[in-house]
Amino acid sequence: MTLAATDTALVASHDAILLDLDGVVYRGGDAVPGAVEALKAVDDARLAYLTNNANRPPSAVADHLRDLGLTVSEDDIVTSAQAIAGVMAHDLPAGATVLAIGGEGLRTALTERGLVPVDDRHAPNVAAVVQGYTPQLGWRDLAEAAYAIQSGLPWYASNTDLTIPTAEGIAPGNGALVHAVGLAVGREPVVAGKPYAPLFEETIERIAPDSPLMVGDRLDTDISGARQASIPSLFVLTGVNSLADVINATEGERPDYVGRDLSALHDVHPPVVIDGAGATCGSASAEISDGVVRVTKSGTSTETLRAVVGLGWAARAESAITVTVDATIGA
Repeated sequence: MTLAATDTALVASHDAILLDLDGVVYRGGDAVPGAVEALKAVDDARLAYLTNNANRPPSAVADHLRDLGLTVSEDDIVTSAQAIAGVMAHDLPAGATVLAIGGEGLRTALTERGLVPVDDRHAPNVAAVVQGYTPQLGWRDLAEAAYAIQSGLPWYASNTDLTIPTAEGIAPGNGALVHAVGLAVGREPVVAGKPYAPLFEETIERIAPDSPLMVGDRLDTDISGARQASIPSLFVLTGVNSLADVINATEGERPDYVGRDLSALHDVHPPVVIDGAGATCGSASAEISDGVVRVTKSGTSTETLRAVVGLGWAARAESAITVTVDATIGA
């Protein structure tokens, strides 16, 4: 696989930009530097925000984005809570009662799909268990989920991200808590969030784009999910995964485009030309020696990253080595 190329700004080739939130648009309560400006400069493409975080309802997410300076509606927000609620509404009888281990976003999504969330596994006629992220979850919540699942109830989860980026660093995500329950019950849940199909299906059904582009910071969810959904993807270096992670990624987790941040939407992405131990992209060039990629000439940030990634992928295709990146390149 090689990086895809454009001869115009990347955004010009797509009628919808599907954006992960945590680590792409914001980190915690604060916008990623430059993200708001880059998104406000998108003129013709529809912006949709896909989040695996099931804690907040779309209204709260939209309010957050508006506070950051973006113009959004609730319909622009698609959450893993909405996606898993849709799956459950398909699987369960209308009006079914479900044990909901999670926050307001999960409960709102379930209610909107005609399901009845409860927090007591002993409530009458509980038909399933669903697990979503909220910072308030404790041991007792996880134990209640485990007891209910062990009784034979079907188990659903909004997403399985092991980590979540915050303003203070990387914290345990819903996947870590789902994994804890899984260790207790010896089962795996039905999952809706990226990289699984339901969140992408919910989004595509809602906005019906002809040529969407997914933008994410996580290879195992955003990029892998986009590849499985046959949606081209842009990876940005503002969240969880690093430049070295991209270079050493498996085929199924490699993006079509790479950029420092969301400003890469407005960049041309020239082809990468490999020549032995060197690569050029636009005015940038890089070389590899003893498994370390170094920049020999800088271009735009996008050109430079493309040269580095393209060369790293070529080196791995030739010898399957683990490639490292010169520290001066960053990330």
